[in-house]
Amino acid sequence: MENKIVLVTGGARSGKSAFSERFVRENSSRYAYIATCPVLDEEMRERVKVHRERRKGFSWIDIEEQLDLTGALERAAAENADGVLIDCLTLWVNNLMYHFPDFNELEMRGRVSDLLGALEEYPGLVVLVLNEVGLGIVPETAQGRMFRDCSGRCGQMCAAAADEVWMCVCGIPLKIKG
Repeated sequence: MENKIVLVTGGARSGKSAFSERFVRENSSRYAYIATCPVLDEEMRERVKVHRERRKGFSWIDIEEQLDLTGALERAAAENADGVLIDCLTLWVNNLMYHFPDFNELEMRGRVSDLLGALEEYPGLVVLVLNEVGLGIVPETAQGRMFRDCSGRCGQMCAAAADEVWMCVCGIPLKIKG
């Protein structure tokens, strides 16, 4: 399979992950799931469990990586995955801000540029999931605004490089590019 980048965005609980999982399964034969979510409490443990249950029986290669998505893609390639799902970039942004307290939008541009280089070289399909966080109110804190801005910058850069962009609304995927 040739290289293809797909971005799937939308709000919380909009159906992004389920649509993305199905998209990868239907368009590749060996697939990897790169999970960026840190499990910090019982509620998040339950969310991860729901995602894992939904993938049961489909032979996903699970790769857990909170920061180094380029390295995670290398591991997926080493497993001969011709389809990769990165779920999700929003938590990746969160993780970067948590681990690097002075993280800013300029650094986000650099990280996304590095990721895009790896995505463009990947020998297969890569689907990226990203929450659309910029449609709500302006966050009250500077850190909240930085998160929104970094996530928005990540989304813009990934959408520009993507072959297809989908937006999920109320469980309905809408193709907006490609």
